[in-house]
Amino acid sequence: MALELAAEQLAGGAPVYQQIAHAIRAQVASGALAAGDRLPTIRALAQRLAVNRDTVAAAYEALAADGLVDAQVGRGTFVRGLRPRGRATAPVTLSLSAGAERLVALDRARVAYGAGRGAIPLHALVPDASHFPVAAFRRSLARALDEAGAPLLSYGDPQGFLGLREVLAERLRAAGILAGPESLVLCQGASQGIALALRLFADVGEAVAVEEPTYQNALAALAALGLRAAPVPMTPAGADLDALDRVLARPEVRALYTIPTFHNPLGTSTGLEHRRELLAIAARYGKAVIEDAYEMDLRYAGRALPTLAALDEDGLVVQLLSFSKSLFPGVRAGAMVARGRHVEALLALRHAADLGGSLPLQAALADFLRSGAYDRHLAAQRKRLRARRDALLAALARELPEGSSWTEPEGGFQVWLELPEPFDSREVHADALRAGVLVAPGFQFHHDGRPSRGFRLSIAQADEDAIREGVARLGRVVRERIQAGAAQPRRAPIPA
Repeated sequence: MALELAAEQLAGGAPVYQQIAHAIRAQVASGALAAGDRLPTIRALAQRLAVNRDTVAAAYEALAADGLVDAQVGRGTFVRGLRPRGRATAPVTLSLSAGAERLVALDRARVAYGAGRGAIPLHALVPDASHFPVAAFRRSLARALDEAGAPLLSYGDPQGFLGLREVLAERLRAAGILAGPESLVLCQGASQGIALALRLFADVGEAVAVEEPTYQNALAALAALGLRAAPVPMTPAGADLDALDRVLARPEVRALYTIPTFHNPLGTSTGLEHRRELLAIAARYGKAVIEDAYEMDLRYAGRALPTLAALDEDGLVVQLLSFSKSLFPGVRAGAMVARGRHVEALLALRHAADLGGSLPLQAALADFLRSGAYDRHLAAQRKRLRARRDALLAALARELPEGSSWTEPEGGFQVWLELPEPFDSREVHADALRAGVLVAPGFQFHHDGRPSRGFRLSIAQADEDAIREGVARLGRVVRERIQAGAAQPRRAPIPA
């Protein structure tokens, strides 16, 4: 018997790979698929459903983990059938931890981006793979292995490869941050750094101040660690400082997580006085500041300002750095910059987490930086991003209705679009998906998932022509909803 599954059946709110796996499970349970039946190849099923092959592969992996299918190299994937229960007893149910349940709930609430071919990606902060400097990085990796040899293939210092920490310290000093290699702890991107920094300052049941809206994976890290978000509303100038003062005054709030440069999702950057006042408030209450500087190297307009770490005179700031956006995510390289006992504690947490990162990749990245290849890549990337940002801003002005507003970032990948009331980003996202443009709806950047009129638009993966077409499609979706009476727009101010 053959699998009966069509693209029209994938209409639920769950991630697409889960919908595919569920449909196959149902056909096995009903007898439509029997033990020994061969499933379509990943390529064939992906073409039939108009989804990415990785999506089908994830569905097959989930079925294999449940023991429902068996993947045989060179032959294909075969149904194993339902496992006999034996004697009639109540099924065993293993309970999940509270943290795992919270993460499952968050994962179910994530936006499903399952779209067919031709969809324009304006949603993800993942660099354009067509511009990855593969050849140059390959040469750096070869040199690193030739020079260091077998020791790179063993466990390393939990603090990370010394050569990379040295070159990072040089670059930080050039940016006004007085840090030596002993002040850096390498990690696997800023995401791991967020989790380690949160654990550094807060225990289960306590709270961390976060900007509202903020990076959704930071909210997931809070949930995983049993921490609560204490939201601080954003203004065009940055976090509302009066609200921040009230939040940090609360004893259960142990730290502030903030993105002052190229904010995610807003794309905005705070001014010098705002940065100084924020640090003064944190110092007044003796609260730590976790500065996420994940896109710091991607400035293509305006004047660079000192980071919070550069302005910090009290040892409050732990700064997070990453190469996932400025280079490519596969290098899995980031760093935490701290002082004194904070470094010692981060090392202990890092060692307990995974015994250190990939020494070959860290050594290759050190060579890539020292050779000048990274700065050459950055120069080309900044030029591309400036052109894409300009194309996006011009398209928004041309295609979006009166009452819409958006930010004008000086760097990074993201622009924040806000539609006039009473639009709901969740509903518009669904319409945009059907129109073949992927956008990130704003509700997912709020700690409580509240309705939002905002969208994060990304210039990471689409070139200028694709950006113009994507915004044109989005504009048509919005105008159609207005014409259908779904919204009555009114003029909204453009953020400063």
